[in-house]
Amino acid sequence: MTTATQGFWRNIVRWFDSTAGADDDMSSTRFNWVRVIPFILMHIIALLALVIETSTTAIVVCLALYWLRLFAITAFYHRYFSHRSYKTNRFWQFCFALLGNMAAQRGPLWWAAHHRAHHQHSDSADDLHSPVQRGFWWSHVGWFTCDASFRTQLHRINDFAKFPELRWLDRYDAFGPVLLMVLLFIGGEILALTHPELATSGVQLVIWGFFVSTVALFHSTVTINSLGHIWGKKRFNTDDHSRNNAFLALLTLGEGWHNNHHRWAVSARQGFYWWEIDITYLILKMMSWVGIVRELNPVPAHVLAEGRGARNREERS
Repeated sequence: MTTATQGFWRNIVRWFDSTAGADDDMSSTRFNWVRVIPFILMHIIALLALVIETSTTAIVVCLALYWLRLFAITAFYHRYFSHRSYKTNRFWQFCFALLGNMAAQRGPLWWAAHHRAHHQHSDSADDLHSPVQRGFWWSHVGWFTCDASFRTQLHRINDFAKFPELRWLDRYDAFGPVLLMVLLFIGGEILALTHPELATSGVQLVIWGFFVSTVALFHSTVTINSLGHIWGKKRFNTDDHSRNNAFLALLTLGEGWHNNHHRWAVSARQGFYWWEIDITYLILKMMSWVGIVRELNPVPAHVLAEGRGARNREERS
């Protein structure tokens, strides 16, 4: 078997086991077309929604899974695993890690480790998904198509890598998406039998509830990588090009207050002021009332004062 053939099949195996070929050189930033096949297929299958019969049930499931999984990404993959901006117990940690994994954005350790690297090197030559360094399309959909982005940088995420269930979920990161598709198919078929008036089916719910919802969720999330560093206002004088953008904040449950976040990344709140809508933080606050999460990190008073001063100067100019 040639080296090229071995590489091809190893990339196939990595769709299901991300540790395959652990000793391989994974430093290339060239496009790896085999790795991207599932991503392309996901978009093609989502287009089937244009030709199959749809239903109100399918649309509701699509929207519900968009918002639910987006919350798992913003609140847990980002604010919890990446920045430890609050605490929770091991049970809820795994539940939301699994829910985030169902968004098909790989495992929580991989996601958080890459995000920590982004904050360390934001918009520098070492920032793999900076639009300033490599352009909009690379930062939006290009950076994860190369070998250099594939491995989980465990040295950056040792605090959570100690949990074997998270290591397993990170290794077999196709588990969550496949599980969700199976559950949607079974649920749709049950509804077709018990409530035929809903005009739904297993295939319909898989296409709308997984593929359409996941494509929309993916592109919403990565706008923070791409648009979040080139479009909006820069309140704080950070060492990068992060921007605050109200539209992106609404689209992503609060992540669009990105310049705020780069100023004080360990805060559970990214909309620092009352007029900055941060739905993720509001939900986390309510979850803290019932004990699911606790000890939400606040924004320090001196940072809030700094931001108000910048706003006042902007209004006077």
